[in-house]
Amino acid sequence: MSTKIAKYVCVDEALATIKSDDIIVSALAAAEPKEFVGKLHTIAHRVKNVTIMTCLPFEEAAYFTDATYKDAFKMDGWFYTSSMRKAQTTGAISFIPNHLHLAGTKRLAHQQPNVFIGTASPPDKHGFVSLSLSNVYEKQMIAAAQTVILEVNKNFPRTFGDLELHITEIDYLIATDYEVPELPNATPNEKDLKIGALIAKQVNNGDCLQLGIGGIPNAVAYSLMDKKDLGIHTEMFTTGLMELVKAGVVTGKHKQLHKGKHVAAFAMGTKALYQFIDDNPSVLILDGSVTNDPYTIAQNDNQVSINTTIEIDLTGQCASETLGHLQYSGTGGQADTAIGAQKSKNGRSYIALYSTATVTNKKTGAKEEISKIVPFLKPGATVSLSRNDVDNVVTEYGIAKLRGTSVRERVHRLIAIAHPKFQQELMEEAKKLGYII
Repeated sequence: MSTKIAKYVCVDEALATIKSDDIIVSALAAAEPKEFVGKLHTIAHRVKNVTIMTCLPFEEAAYFTDATYKDAFKMDGWFYTSSMRKAQTTGAISFIPNHLHLAGTKRLAHQQPNVFIGTASPPDKHGFVSLSLSNVYEKQMIAAAQTVILEVNKNFPRTFGDLELHITEIDYLIATDYEVPELPNATPNEKDLKIGALIAKQVNNGDCLQLGIGGIPNAVAYSLMDKKDLGIHTEMFTTGLMELVKAGVVTGKHKQLHKGKHVAAFAMGTKALYQFIDDNPSVLILDGSVTNDPYTIAQNDNQVSINTTIEIDLTGQCASETLGHLQYSGTGGQADTAIGAQKSKNGRSYIALYSTATVTNKKTGAKEEISKIVPFLKPGATVSLSRNDVDNVVTEYGIAKLRGTSVRERVHRLIAIAHPKFQQELMEEAKKLGYII
């Protein structure tokens, strides 16, 4: 074990260690070090070409949102948020294509970090901190980084898994006291509830769940309250999943891997969620390179993966992360979990979307309704889940079962769950493309 002992410093002293051309990795989502990134722009006058790698950052930090600092800092992101979407026009931000279980592994094969910055619970009596809310890539990056800086905060939950770190593995600690960033629990709308009810009917007692975030996953969780002995092996531990545990719906008793435990790679949600996972040994935050690996996911029988997409074409290609060529979010674990679930004994995957969206017509400026089931994806759109890996597709009009189907069969099944007012148009386009006769 290293003989170094972590040194407590203020945020300005930590920032003083950053040099031109440094490569910094920041922890994911709610685990982001708020004070460090919030003041990073203050050293712009003395550094050039500092790269910050991050994923789902909560802070709209000046270092990447203000184009003034683009010569000093550039951001490479694994998953975009609204602030990143806005900042991509500055030229200082770029997306890292990835499947989340390989996000850290592949990046390290390309580039080694100088600095890791993150958050943690305070050291316990044995000198261990918990990385608290995320281990998607954090432990991998800490092992590779030359310098490790953590903001320790008593408000962050102490979680278990494989995200503990001894103070001899840390260079600098920054004592902080801000509240943990929260993600409000989205209230499902009428369409969400219809989709949620359709998916819930396909979930059996004893199944193992992966759920994402947003109105549709929350509606699924709401609709599962009458189930028994469900398990959790998921990328993100959410407030909706917590509510299923607290209601006794989730026990994990039928899981083959980590029986009785609720497994995730990171947690994000409400204050109630953070209170629930604090010092709770039933929740395991495990390395994302393992948790999200399709081969790991497949070890639990009856694994059910539930994700959402932005747009799907008539052959089954899912564009879940871009609007045309513009990056909107990221692939995340969509392919990881969809493929892993289908490798599971009796497992299945569901991709959900509303049948329509309301957009602004660029020519007229008027609002118009468009189909989200389309003959072909928008120019430049990224395929997040290939048509080879799509299983079940769900809209408020029903479920299209695509496993093993031909393109001709897919056309008919997807049009059947499209909004009725677009079905004839889609059928005519499919004939023009030669998909059907």
